[in-house]
Amino acid sequence: MSHTRANFLLITIAIAWGSSYIFMKLGLASMNSSSIIAFRFGIAFVVMFALFFKKMIHTSKETLYASAILALPMYGVFIFLLNGMQTTSVSAASFLTSTTVIFVPLIQAIITKKVPSRKTMLSLAIVVAGLALLTIGDDFGLSTGAILCILCAICNGIYLVWTNRFAKKVQPLQLGVYQLGFTACYACFGFLFEGPTIPATFNEWTAILGMAILCSAYGYVMQPIAQKFTSAEEAGFIFSLEPVFAVIFAFIVFHEWMSGIALTGAFLILTGVLAANYMPKNKMLLKKQIPMK
Repeated sequence: MSHTRANFLLITIAIAWGSSYIFMKLGLASMNSSSIIAFRFGIAFVVMFALFFKKMIHTSKETLYASAILALPMYGVFIFLLNGMQTTSVSAASFLTSTTVIFVPLIQAIITKKVPSRKTMLSLAIVVAGLALLTIGDDFGLSTGAILCILCAICNGIYLVWTNRFAKKVQPLQLGVYQLGFTACYACFGFLFEGPTIPATFNEWTAILGMAILCSAYGYVMQPIAQKFTSAEEAGFIFSLEPVFAVIFAFIVFHEWMSGIALTGAFLILTGVLAANYMPKNKMLLKKQIPMK
């Protein structure tokens, strides 16, 4: 696969993930959060398991254990996001969750007990300013939906840190597939608090299948394949455009508009996210000289 084609595939993944906010909003119109997560990841697990059946039938206990652990923050990501989106617009939710790239180095700094780099702190300051403009209302307080979306970004940061750790110790494909199944199982515990709802209408099935096949199954399969032929920096830049695609879809489907202040906040968040992904050319060239395994 060529470098250009790999980057094109990453763009399609970013578009797919940007569309996930639309599918979630459609699903929330008549389904509860636990049902959406259970169906989304249950279907994605079945599809992925069937697709890679020969590679999935022999799995170590360590891989299953790692998958079960990794599914915890993944479940947190979507339970916080779905509940947050009930009172937050698609546009705001997408930009709030994009702050994950800021939380990852902060979580790493807590684990390693090292002070974050200047670039991380500068990016964080820009993002915080953007968050203030995007989410703080007339009472100078964060809405419940905004807080839940930020908690989603923190869970996603934990998920990425743990993924980096576990993927080096167990078979990564099996890890990726089984974590989908465990996430669906965790969602079933939510039925103790809210009864399960089964997709019944065309819009509900469109939302569920769109999330399961396009956003989860396609994204999980194509991302590692494409990233073998491009740099992590380019991948990070492309994925930072996810909220931009989400805003475009929100305008087309729901006719959402962002005020001038909200747009300024979104621009600052995107600037902070891109700044966190930025790497000087000399370091990028040094990385490219290191052969990939």
